[in-house]
Amino acid sequence: MVMGELMQEAELLVIGNGPGGYAAAFRAADLGLDVTMVDTAVRPGGVCLFEGCIPSKTFLYLAELIYDADKAASMGISFGKPQIDLEGVRSWKARVIDKMADGLVSLGNRRGVQVIKGRAEFESADTVRLRDSEVRRIKFRNAIIATGSRPVPFPGTDFKFGGRIMNSTGALALADIPPRLLVVGGGYVGLELGTVYAALGSQITLVETMDRLLLGVDQDLVEPLHRKLKGIFAGIHLKTKVVSLDEHDSGVDVKLEGEVDGLQQTFDRVLVAIGRRPASQGLGLENTKVKLDDKGFVVVDDQMRTTDKKIFAVGDVAGGMMLAHKATREGKIAAEVIAGQPSAFDVRAIPAVVYTDPQIAWCGLTEEEARRENRAIKVQRFPWKFSGRATTMGAPEGVTKIIVEPETLRILGVGIAGRDTEGLISEGVLAVEMGALAEDMALSIHPHPTLSETEGEAAEIFLGSATHILNKK
Repeated sequence: MVMGELMQEAELLVIGNGPGGYAAAFRAADLGLDVTMVDTAVRPGGVCLFEGCIPSKTFLYLAELIYDADKAASMGISFGKPQIDLEGVRSWKARVIDKMADGLVSLGNRRGVQVIKGRAEFESADTVRLRDSEVRRIKFRNAIIATGSRPVPFPGTDFKFGGRIMNSTGALALADIPPRLLVVGGGYVGLELGTVYAALGSQITLVETMDRLLLGVDQDLVEPLHRKLKGIFAGIHLKTKVVSLDEHDSGVDVKLEGEVDGLQQTFDRVLVAIGRRPASQGLGLENTKVKLDDKGFVVVDDQMRTTDKKIFAVGDVAGGMMLAHKATREGKIAAEVIAGQPSAFDVRAIPAVVYTDPQIAWCGLTEEEARRENRAIKVQRFPWKFSGRATTMGAPEGVTKIIVEPETLRILGVGIAGRDTEGLISEGVLAVEMGALAEDMALSIHPHPTLSETEGEAAEIFLGSATHILNKK
């Protein structure tokens, strides 16, 4: 490696080491390319591992334990009030992250991926300059931009480390359990972290400017969760917006407007979860032929190639659903194209999961999308109150639905609300990707008693052969 102002060369340069970046680097290395990966963090994993997916799901699992322990009292088993050791919780999260991060480091080393700490800026279509790094410049044959996204701050405020106005990263630091926490935004981040803090003992107030939670998710899937959250949150205020946030030493003064009593309130902390924007600024893209759309996302084709033929982009920075598993697939596609393989992003069903309790998962076509497109569909639902397994778990509030093409009964989409939908949705993904018919799912024997039976029975409703629900004549 050449240090100082001398040039280092790379066959493939990957900028960003999150799920899209390290998946691309690993796949490219497996295909025989010489790979260099640059990021401001030393260990790969990105926001997903260190500040997002993994820490949030670690805490959500603990929240699930707390809620289940409370629910067990009605089943004849009492555990008493949970004793929460915040330092122990933070330590558990750190151990989970360290184990996974160290595993990624090992995988990268064994593949021969060179990792450089620094911030890359394009000087031209084949050269980057590195800031805060021993290596000054890298000349590349191909590059992949995988810089991800950043939380959108509330207008007129900024996210300060240790401040009372938090983004998801600040909330996951778990500095304390605020007595009163305001969650701004009814998307999955706000609902998931609100669920965590409610379990730990915070009084949660949530405000959302729209007339419903989880905009874009079918309403029948959201309803079981909304009912549950009304029981554990102090208040859910729809069609309500935050006018101003004023942070001071003892709290945050909040001015609200909309359908809420008390337009002036004070909270100990505020979680702002109003969306994310692409991390495409400050990369020197103006020195390349790479184009951005009007929202700042890098424009790519189905091979993840930008408008500059040597440069690719994957993950959140390239737009679409901001999901780690989508970024991973895109990273692999970019690596394969660069290695000369015939690869492209041709996906019918990207699964999405909201890790609340109950969870919500869906894939493929949704009812709301079908209505917007004026597309004919047939839909059948299997309520979990008829599921033996859901009943044994005390979790009857779920629903499984299947969306099909009317003429052929080909499965176009699947949506599930309930416990453990994170695993159940994969059967739906496979069905949509394979172009399976409702009959294929119905005639596949599902083990009893399981939650997966709800998918089989929902499919059987189309055939008039469901067992645990009356079939329409």
